[in-house]
Amino acid sequence: MERTKTVMVRNIRYSYGYVEILRKRLFSVTHSFLTLPMSASQIQARQTWLAVYKQVGSVSVAARRCGIARSTLQRWIKRQTIEGLADHSRRPHRLAHQKFDSQLEELVLQIRDTMNVGKIRICSFLFQQHSIRVSASTVARILTKHQREPIKRYRKSQPPIRYSRPVPGDRVQMDVCKIAPGIYQYTAIDDCSRFKILYTYQRRTAANSINFLDRVLEQFVYPIQRIQTDRGREFFAYCFQEKLQEYCIKFRPIKPRSPHLNGKVERSQQTDLQEFYRTADLKDPALNDRLAEWQFYYNYQRPHSSLQGKTPAEAAAEKSAGSPFWDEVIARYDPKKEPIRVQSYKRDKKLKNFRKRAKT
Repeated sequence: MERTKTVMVRNIRYSYGYVEILRKRLFSVTHSFLTLPMSASQIQARQTWLAVYKQVGSVSVAARRCGIARSTLQRWIKRQTIEGLADHSRRPHRLAHQKFDSQLEELVLQIRDTMNVGKIRICSFLFQQHSIRVSASTVARILTKHQREPIKRYRKSQPPIRYSRPVPGDRVQMDVCKIAPGIYQYTAIDDCSRFKILYTYQRRTAANSINFLDRVLEQFVYPIQRIQTDRGREFFAYCFQEKLQEYCIKFRPIKPRSPHLNGKVERSQQTDLQEFYRTADLKDPALNDRLAEWQFYYNYQRPHSSLQGKTPAEAAAEKSAGSPFWDEVIARYDPKKEPIRVQSYKRDKKLKNFRKRAKT
């Protein structure tokens, strides 16, 4: 009994060793031809199969060692001397069932030459005018057969249209950017001159929004007529909107999921991340002082390509003549037209339509 167990264990070890040797051999072959181009790797693998067959002399044993079917090995044994080890073309010699005849070909070519339209428009025209249902791939095959080149659509390249408000303070874009855990940067940038105010807080709250609004009014030279923000909760608190009403500033929130409408402040925050925070120490207790230095450099020294190389201070000075005074801004402000806005865009829009119907 013990002798039988010993023989079984020895056979298992031998079989395991054989499988391990075969696995290593196949791995070396696979690794060698996977690093080569596809055609060369396939040819090398087939050469390896034939070498194993010549060494063993048996198709069954060689196919088992190489991990392929016997019919595959037999095919390459026959083909090695006559046609070589490269692949044959798999393209069919002829299509069994053509889905179009000569009349359809002439009709498709006539439509293409006279109307100069693509395959989809040709399919629609055939169905509407001739009641012929043809797929777009069939029309494309006809056009390719007769060497019709694809239609080129020439579109005039238009430079990007840069928009800006006419005078400084007409619209100020405001946003909050998370720099790191516990560091939120409030940003306010003038739509006309790109003059901006920066400050960091530990949280995004309505109280911090009011504090930042006071800083903006203190540091900004020109009277602010409108504040444009996204639909964050820190801007839709009643206390923040009441503060805007107190200063006679119009509140203009943008649509949800539309950061491009607040594009100037979004782009300026990207500049802050790239040029200031990349080298700044976020653990520095005097981070706001360093940020104030960066703000001064941004507004008074750094040239801007959107301003034709001018600084925001220079751009604001050039257009300051048309900017109104605070008395004029207060006189134009109508509190009846500036109600408290709701954060939900759909609900806010419904309330706006309801007020319009109530007036009429």
